[in-house]
This record gives sequence, structure tokens and C-alpha cells, in this order.
Amino acid sequence: MTVSGRRGRRPTLEQVAAYAGVGRGTVSRVINGAANVSDQTRNAVQQAIAELGYVPNRAARALAAGSTDAIALVIPEAETRLFAEPYFSGIIRGVSAELADTDMQLLLTLIRTPKERERFAQYVTAHRVDGVLLVSVHADDSLPDLLQSIEMPAVLSGRRSGDEPVPYVDCDNTAGAQAAVEHLIGRGRRTVATVTGPLDMYVAQCRLDGYRDAVRAAGLEQDERLVAEGDFTEEGGRRAVWELLERRPDLDAVFCASDVMAAGARAVLRESGRRVPEDVALVGFDDSVVARHMDPPLTSVRQPIEEMGRSMARALLEQIEGRKAGRDEYAGLVLPTELVRRASS
Repeated sequence: MTVSGRRGRRPTLEQVAAYAGVGRGTVSRVINGAANVSDQTRNAVQQAIAELGYVPNRAARALAAGSTDAIALVIPEAETRLFAEPYFSGIIRGVSAELADTDMQLLLTLIRTPKERERFAQYVTAHRVDGVLLVSVHADDSLPDLLQSIEMPAVLSGRRSGDEPVPYVDCDNTAGAQAAVEHLIGRGRRTVATVTGPLDMYVAQCRLDGYRDAVRAAGLEQDERLVAEGDFTEEGGRRAVWELLERRPDLDAVFCASDVMAAGARAVLRESGRRVPEDVALVGFDDSVVARHMDPPLTSVRQPIEEMGRSMARALLEQIEGRKAGRDEYAGLVLPTELVRRASS
């Protein structure tokens, strides 16, 4: 009968040490996988653990190892965007799936106000998590720099600029946008407008670059009146398309930098008496559930959102393990996009 069975409670580390004839520290080193333990001693401790039915306390192990077994997924946006945009749910699904078979706990953190940002900065500076996944970064966001300064493992979804120093996972936004506009031009459209995302975000700048590259390559008029800034929301798409129609009522195609904005664009085109795609062709970006359920179904640039979430989680776990082994060189990852053609174009 085991000690646990005789006494009716879980055996302690001290009991394992006594049973194996070693010190408490030796048992702790065996449990934590330390290399500086002889095979004979390791076998003795493992046998004691098996015979006594000892179960290590994970919280204590993490504390002893200087870790928390927790990762923060940080989204510095209002909850209205979190629940309205399929992009965020896709990232969360991908991250969760990748962490499912690990011991890591995922902490979802929304930062909506300066006070919440300050509170999270204090939390992460105290190393209350082992790493941070940061989604929806703007050009002036200082949080990635803070994470670097305190040597906190971190991975960004997207980049703040072309020379982002923090490890990231992104998609090829420029090539995706260029393919979308080339498709519209190939379908005979000649007055192609675009609704961008917020231009303080590198992702929006890249998609605008792709639009301009396609227009320039086709020898079409590069008219800034055909460019309107949105904010990745449906209402932002509505406002931007009304603005475009006032400037260039002769437009015959619109490329929106997100499917959600394209939904707003489609509503305005209908309200203005324009048919999609007969009068105005429409293309979005993300290939989310929004695109598939629109009427008509929306042509869209597919970015592998769930795979981006998985890749972020993998990259962060590699960083966490690499820091323990003294490695500290991690590059960014850019995933390809694909144009999915549907009836809207």
C-alpha cells in the first residue's frame, strides 16, 4: 500500500525524498527535468514517485522554474470590434487550437483605455505571464517596445512598419491587394476606387500600396479622389463609399481593405441605386464568413487567419523555450494570400 493510501492524503515532496533516500532539492531537480542528476538517482526518485502516487504541484513547479504557464493574448481595441470582426475570432481560434495540447493558460486581455493600458503594463512588467501575443498594432503603439525592454517573449499579429524589430506573423497584404485590383481591371473595370483601413496601421498602408501598384501597372488614372480612408468597421465602409460616390460618381469598382467594410459599401451602393456587380464590382479582404454570406457573395482576398493564430502561438512557445536555452534570434513570418472569386465582381 502506498503512503498516500495509508494516510488518506497526497504524499509530499519530503516523503518522496525520504522514500528515495535523497534530499528534497534532488527530487525537485528530477521533477523539473534538470540535467545534473545521475541516472541512478533519477531512477530512484522516479520509482518513489510512482510507488507513492506523488503528483507534482504545477503552480509550485512553475514558480520554482520562474514561469507562470500563462500567455496573454492582447487586443488593444473596443469589444465592439472584437465581436463584430471575424478576424479577431479567427486569431483566437488558431491560438487556442495550438495551445490546446500544452500546459499554457491563455488570458484574453482587451485594452480600451489609457488606464487599462497602464494596468497591463504594470502586470506584464511584473512578469505575471510567460509571453504576450499582440493583435491589431498601430504605428504609434509603444507596447511592443515595452515588451522588448523587459525581455518579455512576444509575437505580433501584423507589423507597425516594414522594419518591425519584434517577431511577428503577417500575411502578404500588398500582393493580396494587388491581386484583387488586377482582377477588377481584368474584368474591364477602369475607374477603380478603394476604401483603406486606418492609415496609422501598416496593414492598411500595405493594402493601399497593392491597390496603387495594380492601378499604375495597368496605366490607369491615379486619382486620389478614388481613395477614401475607413476604419475596418461596417459603418466606416459606409461613410467612405458615400464620400467616394460624391467625388467620383462614375466609379465602376471598389476594393475594400476588409470584408466588414465591404458589407457597408454594398449597402450604400444599393441605397444609391447601383447594382453589384453590374454597375459597380466589389471586392473585400479576409475571406471571412461575411464574404460568403453577402448578397451577392463577395469576392475576397483570403488570408489564413486561423493559421496565423497557430503560427503566432508556435512562434511564442519557441521564444519562451529558446530564452531558457539562451537563444534570442527570431524572424518574422509572412504567409501567402489567395483571391477567392465570387459573384460580386
